[in-house]
Amino acid sequence: MQRIRLRYTKRGRLRFTSHRDFQRAFERALRRAEVPMAYSAGFTPHPKVSYANAAPTGTGSEAEYLEIALTEARDPDTLRELLDESLPTGLDIIEAVESRTSGLADRLTASVWELRLSGVDAAEAKAAADAFVAAEAVEVQRRTKNGMRTFDAREAVVSLEAAEAPQANDAPADRPTDKACAILRLVVRHVTPAVRPDDVLSGLRAVADLAPPVPAAVTRLAQGLFDEETGTVTDPLAPDREAVEAAPPASGGSAAAAAATAPVPGSA
Repeated sequence: MQRIRLRYTKRGRLRFTSHRDFQRAFERALRRAEVPMAYSAGFTPHPKVSYANAAPTGTGSEAEYLEIALTEARDPDTLRELLDESLPTGLDIIEAVESRTSGLADRLTASVWELRLSGVDAAEAKAAADAFVAAEAVEVQRRTKNGMRTFDAREAVVSLEAAEAPQANDAPADRPTDKACAILRLVVRHVTPAVRPDDVLSGLRAVADLAPPVPAAVTRLAQGLFDEETGTVTDPLAPDREAVEAAPPASGGSAAAAAATAPVPGSA
């Protein structure tokens, strides 16, 4: 059985896609691309797809991850192209690598978020971010299925700072606009209870009365293992990529080709 790890995006209007909606779209893409999926056992078999820490509905993302299990080996790059062609624009498969290490979910310990505050002065946003970081604790409330819950939004935040406005030749924003807007860059650890970007926005309102006139455009730029020494979020697929590059080629062709031509147990 071969396992492939994929990185995908949620861009533009597709940021409003719920996780369940994406699951349905992705399973349709698997069928269209004729991917030889492995299935779970039982009365209602499901394709073996493992999703990891999906972004909240309404937020864009450049760094969503999942893993699929195949009954026959496939070239990751070819598989990526086929799946990307089978998904709507905005849900884009941008990287595929063969799984050679364990614990992908364990390597997703922090996220980098971009908060675009349309109609907010950059100096005002910076002052609010500084006040948030300087606070020992920032209590916010969130409605859950068990009612309102109060928790500290400050503890999980590694950094929160103003970012420079993008240049004209930069990559397009999740919600492009020709109006000036303040941009904040947020690094937050994945803790329990999870601290989401909207919790930090509630915290900014609490400590500095920062209330954007329109909802903030929120995009996850990266997620991965947080490096304590450098203060950065590392690429979670890097260990698999390095393991693939370090592995010796299989005799008579690639490992994927060898696996693909191997006889299936129990076949004639």
